Order: sequence, then C-alpha cells, then structure tokens
Amino acid sequence: MSESDICQLKQERLTRAKAGYTTRYVDFNEIATLIGGEIKPKSGDLVLVRVDEIGQHERLEQGDGRKAILFRGDELVLCYGNRYAHDQFEAEVPEDLSPCHLAAAGGIAAKVLSQHVDMEMPTAITPIGLLGDQQGKPLNRANWALPITSYIGQRPPTIAVVGTSMNSGKTTTAAHLIRGLAKSGMKVGAAKVTGTGAGNDTWFMHDGGASLALDFTCVGFPTTYRATPKQVQEILATLTNHLAAQDVDAIVLEIADGLYQDETSALVSSIPFRQTVGYRICG
Repeated sequence: MSESDICQLKQERLTRAKAGYTTRYVDFNEIATLIGGEIKPKSGDLVLVRVDEIGQHERLEQGDGRKAILFRGDELVLCYGNRYAHDQFEAEVPEDLSPCHLAAAGGIAAKVLSQHVDMEMPTAITPIGLLGDQQGKPLNRANWALPITSYIGQRPPTIAVVGTSMNSGKTTTAAHLIRGLAKSGMKVGAAKVTGTGAGNDTWFMHDGGASLALDFTCVGFPTTYRATPKQVQEILATLTNHLAAQDVDAIVLEIADGLYQDETSALVSSIPFRQTVGYRICG
C-alpha cells in the first residue's frame, strides 16, 4: 500500500454519513484517514461506502435503533462481515474493495453469493475506502471490544435458548423467560451470543426486564458466521463474565441461527458451553 492510497478524511464528511448498528461502539473521533488501493478487507474492518442501487434493504439500522431511509448516493459507514441467513442472503467478505452489497440492515458490507427466492436483489454499494487512524492503519470493530475478562465467584444460573433454525421463536422465548424471572424479583442479565449484528433482539430482551443486555458486537464481531470455534467460545466467556460481574441473579442467553449451522453446533457441543450453561431450552 503506497502513500497515494491514503488520504485524510474530514470529520464533516464522516458526520454526514449514515452509520450502521454494527459500528455503534466505534469512537468516530479516532477515524482520520480513508484507505484505498489494492487491499484485502477483513471481517470487522470499517468501510465508507456509496449506495449505488436500492434493493432489498431500503433502510439502514443505526446504533440508536432508528431505521434510516437510504437514497442513491448516500455514504454509509459499515463493517465488512460474512453472513448466512437461509431466508435472506449468504454473503462473504470480498477479496478487494470492488463493488459489493449491503448484506444486512444492521450494517454489513459483503458480496452476496446466493439469496432466498423471496428476496429482492441486494442493495448495491461501492466501497470508497477502509477507514483508518491518523497513521493510516485500517480500523476494525475489534478495536472497541469489551476486554476479555475472568470472573471469580459463584456463577449465577445460566439458561441458553437454542433452536433448529432462524425465526423459530428463540428471542421471544428468551424475552419471556427474562420477563418471568424479573417479575419474580430477580436481577437478570441477557446476551445474544451468535448471529448477525442487529438491535431488535437485545432490545427485546431489555424490554422484557433484563438489567443489561449484550451481544457479540460488544466483543467486536459484526457477525459470527465463519468465526472459529475458539472465537465463539471466547465470545460466550466474555459476555457471561461481564454479566456475572454485574451481580445478576440469573443469565439468559440466546444462541442465534440453527443447530445445523457450524458455529452454533460447535458451540453447544463444546466443553466451555456445558460448563457455563446449566439449563437449555430448545425450539
């Protein structure tokens, strides 16, 4: 990468851009440069893109939950990430900064490989460049992750909700479990351990009565598709350790996607999962 591939980025331009939910913990004051040229993006890398054609996703979910309407020519701040949703899109991080797609409304830039028959064509975007720090180093969502931490003490009872597929009622089940526990006077912590970055599920759990609701984006992952088993186990440990440190009486976890997806299957069959989770509800 040569110096000509790096240019200063004015904060005014960054402020005007619409930023996805996946970027909500990013300190935008640390973004100073725009990086182009022959560079291979990685999952979690921040990217500034231009909307070329509106397709399936007509809105971008922002950090506060507002669904911002998209227009052709809009500039967006997204994260690169892989995605697999059997009822929407399968997509992967591309090999370069060539045109790709808005693969998820929460702010995932990826190249769509296949789609469900009921989906419209994905919204087309062109990357303008990766977002970098003052020295021109690409910034990744992991730069603002919750620190890996340990927890010493008696662990609260931990319940995991898993399902055979997407849209099988996992979040609804988790939220109503939280509701019942909270109504009984318990302080409940909640977390979504796997999935694609979006706010609806954690807000649902918070509305059910969770005193704190976290998800994998808090640990620096815009999605968990194609994350290694070790990475997913570290996500589980970090989220549950942070919740336990809040002196909660119980923890409710949602394990997104279906049991047939590799990341979910590897997690629920792992020793760390069995050591962490005392109760499992399957749907």
